[in-house]
Amino acid sequence: QVQLVESGGGLVQPGGSLRLSCVASGRIFSIYGARWYRQAPGKQREVVADISGGGVTYYADSVKVRFTISRDGAKNTVYLQMTSLKPEDTAVYYCSANTQPTTWGQGTQVTVSS
Repeated sequence: QVQLVESGGGLVQPGGSLRLSCVASGRIFSIYGARWYRQAPGKQREVVADISGGGVTYYADSVKVRFTISRDGAKNTVYLQMTSLKPEDTAVYYCSANTQPTTWGQGTQVTVSS
C-alpha cells in the first residue's frame, strides 16, 4: 500500500512563506493526481489545491495567486509553495492521492502568527 509523508510545516509570521512537501512511497501522483487539503480548528476539511495526473491545476479562491502546487515525478513528490501567508491559513495541511479509495498523509501543522 502506498504511503504519503508530508513535511515542511511550522510557525511563520504573516506575509511569510513555507513550502510543504509530500513524498509517496510509490509512483502514483503522475497517474492519479494529488490534492492538498487543510483543516482549521472547528472547521471542515477543505480543498486547497489539486494537480491532475496530466498536470492541470486547481486552486481554492482563498489561495489563488498565493499558493502553487507542483509535482516532481522522478521524486514521487508533490509540493505546495505558500506565499503571503495570512493568519487564516493556519491549519493542519494534508496531502492526498486521488486513488480509490483516497490515500492520505498524516498532516503537517502550519501556524501563521506574529
